[in-house]
Amino acid sequence: MRDSPLLALAAVFVPLSLLSVGGGQAVLADVHRQVVTDHHWLSEAQFLTDYLLSRMSPGPNSMIVMLIGHQVAGPLGAVVAVVGMFLPSSLLVYAVAHVWTRHAGAVWRVSVERGLAPIAAGLILATTLTLMQSMGGGWIAWVLAIAVAVGLLLFRLHPLLLIAAGAAAFLGLGLAGAM
Repeated sequence: MRDSPLLALAAVFVPLSLLSVGGGQAVLADVHRQVVTDHHWLSEAQFLTDYLLSRMSPGPNSMIVMLIGHQVAGPLGAVVAVVGMFLPSSLLVYAVAHVWTRHAGAVWRVSVERGLAPIAAGLILATTLTLMQSMGGGWIAWVLAIAVAVGLLLFRLHPLLLIAAGAAAFLGLGLAGAM
């Protein structure tokens, strides 16, 4: 597969597509591992830049795969990465939806729903930890992330208020460090 970057992209994104329980964000930690650590297609900084661009752009978070595919193999790489990430899971969801609607209220369906929720949450938590490590914000970023989580979960604070507080904290600490 080293000779064909297109096959390598497909080999990375097709299996991840089928594992993306909870959305593309759930497999982002594994995308990072494969793209940065295993294949060395991108550096930490390039991955973080791609992630931020995909978050600022309209559309799903997993559009980062288009940027990765483009950097690895140009426009055709972008197409292969997007098709690899979206088509298998879309076909799976389409097939499962037919079974799902026919068995509403079944014991096995309720069990599957309850079992998938913590798996999706764990995958998203792994992504969060991976991104926190990649950003290199130091202990300040970790303290702010924990404070934001507490603010959201326990006190139901508005996210914009927390974003403004975090920006003010980094600005204040940056100005204090410059003096």
